[in-house]
Amino acid sequence: MNKQPEMTDKTRQTFINVFCNLYSQKPIEKISVQEIAKQSGYNRSTFYQYFTDIYALLDYVEERVLASIREEMASRELSTHTIQDALQCLENADEISVFKALLGDYGAVHFIERLKREIPFERLIKEFPANDALAPYIIEFYISTLLSMFRLWIRNDKDLSSEELVKLIDSLFANGITSYHIFGMNHPQRSEICNEGEGDK
Repeated sequence: MNKQPEMTDKTRQTFINVFCNLYSQKPIEKISVQEIAKQSGYNRSTFYQYFTDIYALLDYVEERVLASIREEMASRELSTHTIQDALQCLENADEISVFKALLGDYGAVHFIERLKREIPFERLIKEFPANDALAPYIIEFYISTLLSMFRLWIRNDKDLSSEELVKLIDSLFANGITSYHIFGMNHPQRSEICNEGEGDK
């Protein structure tokens, strides 16, 4: 009797894993229940015991990620390091494979908008004049840049350490891209970022 809930969770997770793998490769319109069921090792009737259709599965995955972010936000005190706080909330939210699918080439724009609303970036930006007419534009720039950097980092299989990414974002926000203008060459900034990260340990 006790094995049934475990098998239920395992089966649901199998469907989710297969779906996320497919969703990272092609648009949701090209994904069928039959394909998910076949790759999962189950039949279509088993799939329908868990989800009414592909979009219900997608909604479940999105809601689980957002709920995980809410839990992460509620369980930690935000520090004065705004970028690191936001990055950790995203990084700790769920499996990277899920984010790869939701933030991949075929991910829906509406999920990005939901993600923006879920993390209170305004609260992370300390001493920002809320009544300033420029505030919504600056906040949007901040949020969109941060999410784009995180998205690229996930797609690149975390080729930088989280410390390197945070320091790079810090540097770009503070100094712009002026010191990174020689593209395609080895930059001393990368070694400086690495060295700074080692020095903080």
